[in-house]
Amino acid sequence: MQSTASSILPLELQSLLPTGCCLIDVREPIEHAEEHIEGARLIPLGEIDRRTQEIDRSKPLVVTCRSGKRGAEALKKLEALGFTGARNLEGGVLAWKAAGLPLSHASKKVFPLMQQVQLTIGLGVLAGAILALTVNPNWVFLCAFFGAGLTFAGSTGWCGLAILMSKMPWNRVAGQSCCNSGNCSIPN
Repeated sequence: MQSTASSILPLELQSLLPTGCCLIDVREPIEHAEEHIEGARLIPLGEIDRRTQEIDRSKPLVVTCRSGKRGAEALKKLEALGFTGARNLEGGVLAWKAAGLPLSHASKKVFPLMQQVQLTIGLGVLAGAILALTVNPNWVFLCAFFGAGLTFAGSTGWCGLAILMSKMPWNRVAGQSCCNSGNCSIPN
């Protein structure tokens, strides 16, 4: 398998890291804290526009996310902002992990973000079904609401519940120990 001009495979990135590159993780802080490639600087996709000054233009630029989709979106944003030659880790952190390459983990343990989303949706559907059977049939609309949300998230790749959950207090990463340089300006 060979990477394209705008992508890089996990083993290619592993060989590039010691020679120096600017590795940007475009996931949310809690995702980055759960597991990330050592040396990756956290700049969430929604913050790229206002944090370009943190990107070292003198080194090859590589972006990563969970599976490669947000990384591809980040490449488009970066190109529009004048960055050239940036590459996306093909398959993201999932591919890195599948290749058996090491990941760093946070000491704080919380459920992974997707597991939190699944639990919330599952409990919402279960509560809606129980309430529809025991209290009022109109509670079935709670189940429909969660079903519509899942359908939208699955068809677009955008999950409002995941974004909302990532901002919850238990998902805040104290100190944001995500930056290599130690001068991280990410607010808590």
